[in-house]
Amino acid sequence: MDAEFIVVHNTANDAPAANEVAYMIRNNNSVSFHYAIDDKEIVQGIPENRNAFHAGDGGNGKGNRKGLSVEICYSKSGGQRFIQAEKLAAKFIASKLKEKNWGIDKVKKHQDFSGKYCPHRTLDMGWQRFLNMIKTELNSLNKPKGGNNMANNNTPSTWAKEAWEWAKKEGIMDGNRPKDNMTREEFATVIHRLYKSGKLR
Repeated sequence: MDAEFIVVHNTANDAPAANEVAYMIRNNNSVSFHYAIDDKEIVQGIPENRNAFHAGDGGNGKGNRKGLSVEICYSKSGGQRFIQAEKLAAKFIASKLKEKNWGIDKVKKHQDFSGKYCPHRTLDMGWQRFLNMIKTELNSLNKPKGGNNMANNNTPSTWAKEAWEWAKKEGIMDGNRPKDNMTREEFATVIHRLYKSGKLR
């Protein structure tokens, strides 16, 4: 299967992810899914390149044929375990969107394909709310690491400020990107400037 989107489900019971997958493997019905997520872990049911029968739209339905299925556990009783499972699911789905270079529009509901009221508790609590959780996680994944933005890059650390200002004043450094790594050619240029200024003699 070449997945085109993610389909979100609620399990409608209170079993953990490992039990969901174990039951899926040993049962005789045709229902299957790619991932089950509880409050502590993500358990894969079948490989992503295999079709799962989860969307209720038949053997040739787009939900089953093109959807990567995610089951969120503990939805029957809800409560804190379900809330934590949803949070972990939002993180996981965001990571899949980033991995596949997909937008939030690639997140679908089981309901979109068969009309079934699923993911039932997520829908009760607000579908847009859940999408916003995923967006927040996706934005976090897309942020530059280490706060390496232009504002921070152009401000030297306190311990280096005196030396940095001196190097700028003497024309040894150009005054930009104090926290960036230096290439060999940039290093050679600094040494050359020092030599020409007589400060290495």
